[in-house]
Amino acid sequence: MTMRVLYGVSPSDIKTFDTERLRAEFLIEGLYRPGHIEFAYTHVDRMIVGAATPASEPLSFGDGAEIGTPLFFTAREMGVANLGGAGKITVDGQTFALANRDVLYIGRGAEKVTLTSDDPAKPARFYMNSVPAGRDIPHRLITQAEAKALDLGDEARSNKRRLRMYIHPEVAPSSLLLMGITDLAPGSIWNTMPPHLHERRMEAYCYFDLDEADRVIHLMGRPDETRNLIVANGDVVISPAWSIHMGAGTGPYAFVWGMTGENQAYTDVDPVPVATLK
Repeated sequence: MTMRVLYGVSPSDIKTFDTERLRAEFLIEGLYRPGHIEFAYTHVDRMIVGAATPASEPLSFGDGAEIGTPLFFTAREMGVANLGGAGKITVDGQTFALANRDVLYIGRGAEKVTLTSDDPAKPARFYMNSVPAGRDIPHRLITQAEAKALDLGDEARSNKRRLRMYIHPEVAPSSLLLMGITDLAPGSIWNTMPPHLHERRMEAYCYFDLDEADRVIHLMGRPDETRNLIVANGDVVISPAWSIHMGAGTGPYAFVWGMTGENQAYTDVDPVPVATLK
């Protein structure tokens, strides 16, 4: 298990960033390595994002040494989305089977998490969001069928999409984590359109199901001074509360969104009219 660290920056800082610096501060690449667990700790609301791709051998974690606690989950909760083949996650002896697009909530106090793929030739790709937690909530598997689906957007504007809420007060409770998956309709390219800010929450986007040759152009920054990141399959974008977040793909894609902050009110956002962007 490895843990990289991102420290976060203010909106005034990025005025001087070149492409390399912008990517270093906000884009997490290379999380999916067969046979490895990779984590990135961001000081933006102390979210940890990670990925595990079990091959022929199980992968386990649970020690909290790198975050200064006895256990990883001493004061944390986590959502794990399976973006690959079928797999299993065992939490302190309790085993959960995850198909593609199923999500497991792991509550505070867990001691050991073990991840396996049913078929190493078609490995599971477990994507993880972990945030500080202030209460104990039981572990829970949320299947794709159990998620709350919302159909958003307009085909004529190329932003038709289905958003599924998994870890959400209306589906599966958590302390501070929100997590879901958005799939774009065939022919649509824009996500989170029109854009918005949510001053009271940060967000992480994990883009997946992109062809190797395709990219998502992710727009970020202040509404009156936007920047862009060119994002490949499996990359994660950290979006601070002060930044817009929207993107367009050169081909089909989906993304996992995870949020944490002051509240879990999904609609607590400040819309930004497209015509005002610069």
